[in-house]
This record gives sequence, C-alpha cells and structure tokens, in this order.
Amino acid sequence: MNPIQVISSILLLVLAANSQVIQPGRCPVPAVQKKFDASQYLGTWYEIQKLPNNFQLGECSTATYSLKSPGVVDVLNRELLANGTMSFIRGTAVAKDPAEPAKLLVSFFETSPPSPYWVLSTDYTNYSLVYSCTDLGSLRMEFAWILSRQPILPEETIEDLQSTLSSIGVLLDKLVSTNQDTDYCSAMHQ
Repeated sequence: MNPIQVISSILLLVLAANSQVIQPGRCPVPAVQKKFDASQYLGTWYEIQKLPNNFQLGECSTATYSLKSPGVVDVLNRELLANGTMSFIRGTAVAKDPAEPAKLLVSFFETSPPSPYWVLSTDYTNYSLVYSCTDLGSLRMEFAWILSRQPILPEETIEDLQSTLSSIGVLLDKLVSTNQDTDYCSAMHQ
C-alpha cells in the first residue's frame, strides 16, 4: 500500500467508528432546488431522518434559519441530549455563487473550513432535502437530512425524498430516524 492508501484506510476506520458515512468514490454533483429562495427557507425545520454523524448525538433536532445580514443566514441547530440537557450550535450560511443559491456553505467555527449544504429539494412549507459531501481522496464522506416544518412528515413524502437520495448513490439503509415525539421533545418544541 502506498502512503495515501494507508492514510485513507486509517481515516476510513476512524470516521466509521464515529458513525460517519464513508463510501468509495468521489462526491456526486446532484441537481439542486431550482430558483431557490432563501427568504422562503427561513424559519424552523424539524429533522426527520439523517445520515448518522459524530456531531449530532441527540434527539428532537431542529434547525432554525434567520437572516443575519444581506446574503448571510444565521443557523441555529438544537437537540436534546440523552441526559436531558439542550445542546445548540450557531453558525452562518452563505451562497458561494449567487447563480447557485441552493448551494450553501455553512460554517460553525471560524477556524474550520465551511461545509457544503445543498438544498436538493424543498417546497418551503412542508419538506426539505439537504445533502452534503466532502471528498477524501478516493473516498467521500456524506451527510443528508430530511427536514420538515412539523415534527412529522407523511411517509410518502419521506419515500419520495429517499428516492432522490438513492438516485445519487446515498445508502438508504444508513438513514436513521430522529425522535420528534411531542411529549419527549416538548422542551425543544416550545
């Protein structure tokens, strides 16, 4: 094995142990929402399903987007941890290219490079499908979220959104559902 293969293999094992979804090959370039309107996207979204990751460990997850300044969206992600405490992280999102407003870059820490946040599909009032992918040499690390304006989403809508993910090579069997039970999540949903 050459050094790149060794590093890639070690990285794969470390990330796999941390619940990241790693696949062979480069990131796909899926179609994104046409004529994306960030102003209609603002507000709170409930996480319905996601690809597992090591930075979201709780339940009742929501993302709230608000306009911070022209062209800059404030991002507030919240979740309820197993010990009953609420966790949150705040960041910003910007469209790198105004001609592709559905391809956002999200930053949570000034020292970290921004991450892609691509809105593949949304009707703004019910659902949103978000995809993110980072190339790691001959591997790719993927993230995906099915979001809803309500704590629940009709199964047929979830299946349609999963079909879109499947069409770009996302492993649907890796998706996990997020607990949005009204009683359990009541502190988060207020």
